[in-house]
Amino acid sequence: MKKNSLFNWNLKITAVAIALGFGLVACNDDDDTPMIETNTIVDVASGNANFSTLVAAVDRADLVATLSSPGPFTVFAPTNEAFGSFLDANGLTADQLLANPDLADILTYHVVSGSVGSSDVAAGRVNTVEGSPFYVSVDPDQRIWINGSAEITQTDIAASNGIIHVLDKVIVAPTQNIAEIATGFANSDEPQFTQLVAALVRADLVDAFMGGIDDNFTVFAPTDAAFEALYDALGPDVNGIDDIEIGLLTNVLRYHVVPETRAFSQDLTEGASLPTLLAGSNLTVDLANLQINESGLVTNLLNVHATNGVIHVIDSVLLPE
Repeated sequence: MKKNSLFNWNLKITAVAIALGFGLVACNDDDDTPMIETNTIVDVASGNANFSTLVAAVDRADLVATLSSPGPFTVFAPTNEAFGSFLDANGLTADQLLANPDLADILTYHVVSGSVGSSDVAAGRVNTVEGSPFYVSVDPDQRIWINGSAEITQTDIAASNGIIHVLDKVIVAPTQNIAEIATGFANSDEPQFTQLVAALVRADLVDAFMGGIDDNFTVFAPTDAAFEALYDALGPDVNGIDDIEIGLLTNVLRYHVVPETRAFSQDLTEGASLPTLLAGSNLTVDLANLQINESGLVTNLLNVHATNGVIHVIDSVLLPE
């Protein structure tokens, strides 16, 4: 894909719209009316070449008037490179993105009501104009992340009707819960989590992870290979989930879940003790070795965001004391 050519025709339309309606002047029939310069979020974004894709998308989604209104708004603005990565990851063309009926929802998920400067950005839930929340994390190096995937790379770009913070990724609200995501992996062309799903079904815990946005779980999910290693460790009489005593299996599964916490990898701190659903049993974070207890975190499968929490994949089954 030639990224430099993306959205060129849209940008021409946008440039004309800005020049005629949103850029420099508001005037009446009186030729002596002075020129009034504006500096709205749309104006600022239009004047920055790194936001040309965003400006084209805002124009196509009929959001120019909204983001030129008094607001105020805080916009977490993906760069052109961020949009390019989003298109590649989702197998989309630029035209397909612009024709997406959910384009306005995607964009407004990046917008927060009010003027929120970087000094006011804190870890936790943030409600968006789209209606779904996103989640801010501050890592040990004080870098700020959203949904565990997008980093804020520049802050506090001022506009007359709000503030822009720059993102290196496009963020999208999750649409599946933890149980649905695990089942989707298990039924994919390259199945994963088949043993975890089977264990949840046998322990009658599937419904516990079918909740929505008001639930908050952090799940450390063992791979199929991790369960196979567990079967070997438990001896020749254990060949699968059905051979593990149900009480033990239930306790092991509960030990993998941190309740009431949506902890992305950036929220984890060295030596932290994480309470689990297994009462009295905690997990220990070892950031230096990228481990939870003695189990390694699978770095390319961290921060799998669900409606009701977040999943981190691990390479061995965690066993309580």
